[in-house]
Amino acid sequence: MVDVGAKGVTLRLARAENIVTMKPETLRLILERRVAKGDVFEVARLAGIMATKRTADLIPLCHPLGIDGVDVSISEVDECRVKIEATVRVTGKTGVEMEALTAVTVAGLTIYDMCKSVDRSMTLGPARLLEKLGGKSGHFQVDELSAEHA
Repeated sequence: MVDVGAKGVTLRLARAENIVTMKPETLRLILERRVAKGDVFEVARLAGIMATKRTADLIPLCHPLGIDGVDVSISEVDECRVKIEATVRVTGKTGVEMEALTAVTVAGLTIYDMCKSVDRSMTLGPARLLEKLGGKSGHFQVDELSAEHA
């Protein structure tokens, strides 16, 4: 584990996204709230938030963090894809990129779990970091050209 003791406390923010691709019929079931296990997007959103707080338990060398805030949203991209986006904030000595990536990944896995009985062909990804703010390395943001090719 990296020693962050000498680092300064700053506001840290990370945004990540994940894409879930499915059959159009599956997305219709989700949007009409007709999936047997319940409201897929709301359960996935909560799973992403919960996963954020457990990142250090899942990724061996991540520092446990007192997260200040997490927002997870899920939106329809087209008739067969949804985008999960997470924004994680902390005032601390290390960043929250892994927490944001964990949030969107676990939310995607939750969508798969809730819908696998009707669509086992769903795919997850790409999951990627969109933005990182704070700390020694400064600001990182995906440029528009990269965003178009995802």
